[in-house]
Parts: sequence; C-alpha cells; structure tokens
Amino acid sequence: MQRSLHAVSVILVGPQSPGNIGMVCRAMKNMGLSRLRLVAGCEHLHPEAFKFAVSAKDLLEQAELFDSLSDALADISVSVATTRRSGKYRQELLSPPQAAQALLQAPGQAALVLGREDHGLSTAELSLCTLQATIPSSSEYGSLNLAQATLIFCYELFNAAAAETDAAQRTLAPSGELEPLFSHMESTLLRIGHLNPQNPDHIMRSLRRVFFRAGLDSREVAILRGMLSQIDWAAGDFSDRKKST
Repeated sequence: MQRSLHAVSVILVGPQSPGNIGMVCRAMKNMGLSRLRLVAGCEHLHPEAFKFAVSAKDLLEQAELFDSLSDALADISVSVATTRRSGKYRQELLSPPQAAQALLQAPGQAALVLGREDHGLSTAELSLCTLQATIPSSSEYGSLNLAQATLIFCYELFNAAAAETDAAQRTLAPSGELEPLFSHMESTLLRIGHLNPQNPDHIMRSLRRVFFRAGLDSREVAILRGMLSQIDWAAGDFSDRKKST
C-alpha cells in the first residue's frame, strides 16, 4: 500500500491559513500519504501550522515549495484538481473514489490539487490539471474546509490502495480447480434433490456466476470441496438409516 501512495503528492495552491496546512499534514499522515507540495500562500512553518500538524510535523518540514502550479506539476503525469463548482470549464467531475482510482493508476507521479480556502482553484489553474473532481455536498452549504476536503480524498486513496494490495496478495484458483468443484457441486446437489435431473444446468449456470463473482482462491475451493464431501457423507448416512427403518 505504501508504495502506491508514495507516488501521490498533495498540492495546496495559495493556502491562506497555517493551521489548515498543519491539519492537511495530519490528514495525510492519518491516511498514509507523505508528499506535500505548497504553491505560494502563507508561511507553512508558522507555529500554528505545527500546532495543528500534531505528529505530522515531519510532513510540514519536508514540504516542497513552488512559485507556480505549473512548476509543481512539472514531473506529474496525472493530476486531479478539486472543485466545488461546476460549469463550462468544470465538467466531467469525478467522485472522490473515482479520483482515487485515477491517481493510483497513474503510470508515473500523480497529484491531488486543492485550492485556496476562500475561492478554490482558478479556471486557469484547473486547466493545468488532467482531471477534475468534486465532493458531493449539501446545496445549502457545500463549501468544505480545506483539511476536511483533503481528508476525504486521502481516505479514498487509502481504501483504494489497501484494496489493490489485498487483490495483489490473492491468487485466484485456475479453471483446472474450479471445474472439478462445479462437477462435484452438481453431483452433490443432484444427490440431495436440489437440482432438476432433467435440467441441472439451469441452476448450475447461476451458481457458476455467483462463484465467479466471488473470485475464489485455491484454499476457498478446497473448503467448498470439503463441505460438499461432508454433505455427500451425511446424505449417504441418512439414506442408509432410512433404508434400515
């Protein structure tokens, strides 16, 4: 997970409050991100920033400073600009989960770009970014605090990276293991009267789709085979006892 997130920078454009910068650092560290870039804005090493960064002071001290957004994006292959507003130049807005996927799938360095506390990113700044995203919120008051918005996006990045790691660690069972499972399943279900002997495929096709969606690994296939074998044994024992009575 850390390798995926390490390639993602958070870029703050013109931040106006040192406290917000500190809270952004804390939000980033909570969710495993470590690269902060600052474009102009207020003094980031202000005591208020350190106060709100709490145990993320290292991110604050290691922040990279840039004079312009174009400079901050120079080595970035995929950037997602955040915006609350929609309009002519703010279309095809991604949701936070979609933005997280786009950033993690970037072929090189990626960046989440957030604007000023009072009016966000300008249209010109948005045009420098490859994608745009927004956080759905109430129409009565849709403006989020800078650190809150950062935390939401970082949370989605953390979840998406964790899911990628879990998927990478699992090796799905090959067809050579699944087909014997399905044959065993069909035989067992016919034996206990769950399938129509005249058309067992009607239900078996649905069961196949269920287990294909589940993405079984070899251990899970073995567990299911063991369960079917136990059903076979119990069904045979039940038949023998029924005959004896």
